Amino acid sequence: MVAYAMVHIDVVDAEEYAKYAALAGPAVEKFGGEFLARGGECFHMEGEGRSRNVIIRFKDMDTAKTFYHSPEYQEALSYGLPSAEREYTFVEGV
Repeated sequence: MVAYAMVHIDVVDAEEYAKYAALAGPAVEKFGGEFLARGGECFHMEGEGRSRNVIIRFKDMDTAKTFYHSPEYQEALSYGLPSAEREYTFVEGV
């Protein structure tokens, strides 16, 4: 069953976060992920929300988890986590 990554982000250091983005995109592609939304205009209808939102589709939950724990993505996170406040969730599709 398909799995989606839902990521909600407030960038606090744009220069460092750019390093994350440069590494994260190729890591997503390596594991067959497809960006469905990536930082476009958004409207928060309920709750506080974050300024940047990303949705990525993976073929299944195992692939999504393997991607997240991969050396490639962990390297990206070494820049991403200190430079942003974020929530990162995987959810199964229907």
